Amino acid sequence: MSQPKVVIVTGSSHGGIGYCVAHGLKQRGYRVFATARKAEDVERLKDEGLESVQLDLADSDSINRAVDHILELTSGRIDVLFNNGAFGQPGAVEDLTRDLLRFQFETNLFGTQELTNRVIPVMRKQGQGRIIQNSSLLGYVTLRFRGAYNASKFALEGLTDTMRLELQGSGIQVSLIEPGPISSRFRSNGFELYKKNIDKEQSHFKDLYEVTERRLANQGPPTPFTLPPEAVLKRVIHAIESKRAKVRYPVTIPAYLFAWLKRILSSRRLDALLLKVE
Repeated sequence: MSQPKVVIVTGSSHGGIGYCVAHGLKQRGYRVFATARKAEDVERLKDEGLESVQLDLADSDSINRAVDHILELTSGRIDVLFNNGAFGQPGAVEDLTRDLLRFQFETNLFGTQELTNRVIPVMRKQGQGRIIQNSSLLGYVTLRFRGAYNASKFALEGLTDTMRLELQGSGIQVSLIEPGPISSRFRSNGFELYKKNIDKEQSHFKDLYEVTERRLANQGPPTPFTLPPEAVLKRVIHAIESKRAKVRYPVTIPAYLFAWLKRILSSRRLDALLLKVE
């Protein structure tokens, strides 16, 4: 009897995409390692029946300890890496300090790529593997006050496209998931970072920030076209199980719509449209 495929899922701590994918793949028979940054979240995930390992993408030592531990438990095997761990630091670009941009990139890009680079040699040795990057609609179009997140996801897309070319012939397939609005704690987490790191009173955008605050603080019904995280799980399953995974998987109507509009509209017309989106 063949052993179940080993999957690492980052950013699994709460009821969003990583949490849903980790549980969904476990139910499908995979051996899932659901990683989280905080020790208490790791323990909670274990209590829910998942194998869980502490992993902080902003910490190289944490990345190396986690990968070493997983390889020890699996006799050196990793079949799938789903890079989901990320966050969004709101704020106008001119209000972002160098440290804030670095803070955003440490997790969303640098740590993600460092983890991926630890896994690639394992997959090369096996002659197969799947690397699935959870990017965003905001990895190919931009919105105001999401500059740090936009930049990190644009960079992730660039590295991923390059890596896909470099891994040709290795047996490792690379895919990008590009969700639009998905139900999760992403917005509430972003609101806390906004309050902590952005000085509204000293900003040129003080009045517009008040609109942003209402959006980030909104705990009411989901915005139009928002889908549950199971919509992403469906694409992850396809990226793992199909003989030839797709390069890109848009998720939600806005993701498909803006990918199309980016192709057909001039930059100025697209800008005019994006300025209308809160």
